[in-house]
Amino acid sequence: MKKTKSLYHGHRFPASVISCAVRWHFRFNLRLRDIEELLLERGVVVNYETIRCWCDKCGAAFAGRTKAV
Repeated sequence: MKKTKSLYHGHRFPASVISCAVRWHFRFNLRLRDIEELLLERGVVVNYETIRCWCDKCGAAFAGRTKAV
């Protein structure tokens, strides 16, 4: 069997932080800078450009899993 790499493989932050940021952006239509501030309040220092990259990369997978439910 061939192991597939996780969607979040190779990122500096854990999958829970990335998925939370992507979920906030698509589910609640928050701006990237708002998400940056929310994560900062929780002790996660991340740039809004990084969040944009996460949304570009993981957004389609997130949307697919949301519609499947």
